[in-house]
Amino acid sequence: MLNINEISDYRDLLKNYYTQRKLDMPLYSYKMMGQKLGLETSQMFRVLNKDLHLPSRSIPLAKNLLDLKGRNGEIFEILVAASKTKSPAKKDKLYKMALSLQDVDLRKFSASEYLFLSKWWIPVVRALIEMNGGHAEVSRLVKQISPTVSEDQVREAIKVLKDLKLITPLASERYATTVANFTSEGSAVKTAAIRSYQNQLLALAQNALVAVEPAKRNISSLLVGVDDECFDDLNEMALEFRRQVQKRTAEVKNVNRAMQFVFALYPVADISGGDSAKKEV
Repeated sequence: MLNINEISDYRDLLKNYYTQRKLDMPLYSYKMMGQKLGLETSQMFRVLNKDLHLPSRSIPLAKNLLDLKGRNGEIFEILVAASKTKSPAKKDKLYKMALSLQDVDLRKFSASEYLFLSKWWIPVVRALIEMNGGHAEVSRLVKQISPTVSEDQVREAIKVLKDLKLITPLASERYATTVANFTSEGSAVKTAAIRSYQNQLLALAQNALVAVEPAKRNISSLLVGVDDECFDDLNEMALEFRRQVQKRTAEVKNVNRAMQFVFALYPVADISGGDSAKKEV
C-alpha cells in the first residue's frame, strides 16, 4: 500500500523515482523521464522542482511509470488533486479521503502531533524560525529549505507548530521557539508516524547524494562483523556520539544552517540461526 504519510507532495514520488534511476543509471535525464510522461525537458524539470503540476493527460502515465495500481492509483490521484487545490478546506477533505483509503486511525492521536512526527520539513521550519531570530516569512523560509518545499507546506508547518505551541507569538510578527513534548507513548499511529519520518530522512540522504556537492555533506558507510556483545557496545557508542553531537552543537553561537544526522545500524547477514547449528551436529 502506498504510504501517503511519507509523501509531502505527489511530486516527491516522481522526484524519488528520478533520483533512484539517476543513481542506477547516471545517464538518466529529465528528457528521458519527460518522454515517459509526455512532457518537454523543461517541463519535467519544473515538475520535479515543484514549480509546475502534471497536466491531466500525464497522470495515467505517471501512475504507470510509478507502477501504482488499484487503491494506490486512487490515492495518487487524490494527492494530485490535493496539491493543485488552493482551498485549505478542500485540501484537508482530500487528504482525509486518502487516509480513509489507507485505513489510518488517527482517533487517539493529535493530527498536529501526527503531522509534526511524520513530515520532515515541519521540524526544519521550526529550526529555521529559531535561526532567523523568530521571523517566519513564508517566502524567505521556502528559499532556505532544501530540498524544495512549497509555500503551502511551510504555511501548514507554521500552523502545526502553533497548534503544538512549539512556536509562540511575540511582538513584531516574530515567534519564540519551545521544546516538543508529546504524550502519546505506545501508540501504533505514533510509531507509524515516526517510521514515516525516518523513511523520509533516509530518502533525503539519498537525494543529497545527487543534489548536494560532496564538500557540503558527509555520507559514508561501514560494513562490520559483530557478535551480541559488540552489537550492544555499538548501540551505546551511537548513543554517546549523539550526546557528543548535541553537546557540540549547543555551543554554536551563530547558527547559519541545519544539518540532518541519520544514525543507521542494521543487519545484512546472520549465521546465528539454524544453519550453523545444523553444521555443528
